[in-house]
Amino acid sequence: MIALTRAGDILHRDGQHTISGEPKVSDISASKPRIGVVGLGAMGLGTAMALLEKGLPVTGCDVSAAARQAFEAQGGRWVDSPAALAECCDIVLLVVVNADQVEQVLFGEQGLAARLAPGSVVVQCATVAPSIARRLGERLVEAGLEMLDAPISGGAAKARSGELSVMASGAHSAFDKAAPALEAMAATVYRLGDGPGVGSSMKLVNQLLAGVHIATAAEAMALGIRLGLDPDTVYEVITHSAGNSWMFENRVPHILKGDYTPLSAVDIFVKDLNIVHDTGRELAMPTPVTASALQQFTAAKGAGLGREDDSAVIKVYERLSGITLPEAANDPQEA
Repeated sequence: MIALTRAGDILHRDGQHTISGEPKVSDISASKPRIGVVGLGAMGLGTAMALLEKGLPVTGCDVSAAARQAFEAQGGRWVDSPAALAECCDIVLLVVVNADQVEQVLFGEQGLAARLAPGSVVVQCATVAPSIARRLGERLVEAGLEMLDAPISGGAAKARSGELSVMASGAHSAFDKAAPALEAMAATVYRLGDGPGVGSSMKLVNQLLAGVHIATAAEAMALGIRLGLDPDTVYEVITHSAGNSWMFENRVPHILKGDYTPLSAVDIFVKDLNIVHDTGRELAMPTPVTASALQQFTAAKGAGLGREDDSAVIKVYERLSGITLPEAANDPQEA
């Protein structure tokens, strides 16, 4: 189980934790709050399934009928609006794409905020600017609700296995109430502060690195191909050398297989790196490496690749440098 600790501590699900301070421990066998998941995309569906498999009562919600049916096919129950979800949940996870969707789900015509029972917890998992996370928290408190600013990382596979990393901040009581959900969905929960904004700040640091590493991996592979090196050999050598990164090791196989099925799309990093860049401007802090990576993802989006896997950023180099990617990766008109 997960042990909840004070701000700055780390929560691990490993069965043998070291607990500091005055921990709050949750046993999901003793308490099973009703959980809703808004957003049944790659991350949300996997998270909902992980919760379901841990024996928690879970209800899904998504605007897409196909997404709802996919959850139902796996044994889940669903509703078709946030308003309906509010009637059957104590904890709601928002696993949507952006701040506009968060706003609509919480405060739109069918929004949750006006309908959830007082004291319910909103676990906000989308990547948003820290200033937006703070404003959301304030508005939810005014509505008698609690919020965890809790962006997630780990990808669709970790979501499905319940092994996400959660970068969370919020009130002690919100952590207490959300503990069963956190335990079921995460391998590690980082408790970073007592109010919204801190979790989102940490997620921006992560997204800066993730986006830059993906763009750099694509550029490195493009250079290797342009130099006449065998792409598979480049991957083999680099993954056993100092230049390796988790993103290189994880994304380059997509390029080698020519499989751009969007586990995480180009559009996601256009959005997230824009948030990093805008936040840097707010702080009067230059972020030139972020800006460079953002331009590469923006170029990929402009080339019509926004909904492809984020590793498709390498196709920018295919167009600019005339390199030949593995055959299956070529655009249909070029194949």
